[in-house]
Amino acid sequence: MTIELAVIGGTGVYALGELDDVETHQPLTPYGAPSGPVRVGWYAGKRVAFLARHGEGHSLPPHRINYRANLAALKALGARRVLALNTVGGITERFAPRVLACPDQLIDYTWGRISTICEEPGSPVLHVDFGDPYTPALRQALLRAAVRAGVSVVDGGCYGATQGPRLETRAEIARLRRDGCDLVGMTGMPEAGLARELELDYACLAIVANWAAGAGPDADEVITLQDVLDNVAAAMAGVPPLLRHLLME
Repeated sequence: MTIELAVIGGTGVYALGELDDVETHQPLTPYGAPSGPVRVGWYAGKRVAFLARHGEGHSLPPHRINYRANLAALKALGARRVLALNTVGGITERFAPRVLACPDQLIDYTWGRISTICEEPGSPVLHVDFGDPYTPALRQALLRAAVRAGVSVVDGGCYGATQGPRLETRAEIARLRRDGCDLVGMTGMPEAGLARELELDYACLAIVANWAAGAGPDADEVITLQDVLDNVAAAMAGVPPLLRHLLME
């Protein structure tokens, strides 16, 4: 099976609405089962796979996601390019709620997660180059598609991956800002690193759902789940045309 693109959906993105003639796959991998079924169908005339990172009912917190199984399942089904949709908080001024962004860097603050396919005894030891954590060619294709689709996407930015599932304190966000982070999320790692080890092209389309704690014009704003879901739904309006133009390249 040849899959032109695999899409991993984050919080608030549990299906790919324009996927036609959908087949359901539940592949087992050397790392166990993925977060849920992989839906494979036709999108803009191309074979596309979709997997809900947290499960289709959002049953998995960020630190309990089997990132290795998710990516291995997509690769086993024939995917070579992976577009990660990550719901994030905005830290710096360009990354307000409802913005779409294509970051080019990340910093990993997570801990205790299995972060490599080199974990088991006897596994090959891989030292992959990770200076550019997102595949440059796929990033550029995504940005070109956004221009053709007339969808505004912020080019660049640094994603700070935190442990979750709780949101961050104001002091933690201030630290991330000092470290150079523009966005904060809970699922960017180890996913990106594992994609590199598995030789998958990988890029992130970040969906800004809220200002991070202490950021934005109202530093005392309380973040609610409903606000997050409303902002994700609004930002997602730009994703279908962007995907169509990406698949037409």
